[in-house]
Amino acid sequence: MHSSSADKNPAPRPAVGPAAVDPRRLRADDLRYLLAVARTGRLVAAADALGVDHTTVSRRIAALEKSLGLRLMERGTEGWTLTDAGKTVSENARAIEDALARVVDAVSGQDTPSLRGTVRVSAPDGFGTVITTPALARVRRHHPGLHVELVTATRQLTLHASGFDLALAIGRPAGSRLVTEHLTDYALGLYASDEYLARCGSPKSTADLREHALIFYIESMLQVGDLDIERHLPGVAPAFSSTNVFAQLEATRVGAGIGVLPAFLARRAQLRRLLPDEVDIRLPITLAVRREAVTQATVRAVRDAMHHEVADRVAELLPG
Repeated sequence: MHSSSADKNPAPRPAVGPAAVDPRRLRADDLRYLLAVARTGRLVAAADALGVDHTTVSRRIAALEKSLGLRLMERGTEGWTLTDAGKTVSENARAIEDALARVVDAVSGQDTPSLRGTVRVSAPDGFGTVITTPALARVRRHHPGLHVELVTATRQLTLHASGFDLALAIGRPAGSRLVTEHLTDYALGLYASDEYLARCGSPKSTADLREHALIFYIESMLQVGDLDIERHLPGVAPAFSSTNVFAQLEATRVGAGIGVLPAFLARRAQLRRLLPDEVDIRLPITLAVRREAVTQATVRAVRDAMHHEVADRVAELLPG
């Protein structure tokens, strides 16, 4: 997520401390501003979601902190994050969003309540685009009042619980303040185009890969330990590298070399699988949710949709 001048220089936060809280001084609408910043991690992004100026967001949260006598948010390396008190407040504040949604459904005459609000999902580039997107589209069809945001980047799952409601990440986090579960495994293998194989020949063993151009991630910029090529193909270094799996896929398709690619991407591009008995990499996808968002109906709907999607597409993710 990109920072902005507004986020770097927010309005001064009030000096707050424990105090008796007068419920009459609380403005319930201020809680919506807290939820928006908690969800996005950015003042400007929260302001866009609420249809107001970022200074309004900062002012309303400052007023809420003053009324409660508690610090609710703090500036982190990746944006604004909730304090422990802020997490407690936001967990209870979600009931207000749910109540507003029920009011809208009631006056619109809907028999079946439709989910409303915004849910932000973070996922790796390839998995997010090909697997997550159809699941999110299905949720939107059932709940047209729901706004869905998908942020894609192949990086280590950050454990600061900021900037997303639900995250999908490669690997299993070791210790986390997030609620995590194993979603699925997926397979990677060696793939090449017919044109490349006709021009350069096909490797007969992994030792032959040293004579070919390998396509994979940029080692020095890799943020996911499970994708370290040395773990899977010791002594083989990529000749064509990219931080984006779709660039790797395209480079393989046009004959730049042999790609180490997810099966669910390579098969769609009609690439040839090489050395399947020797190179069959299986990696886990972890589903993580911020603790304060676990009981949120929108998050539960997306989680359920992801489980249904991977169950329906196991043959693509883990081909026999």
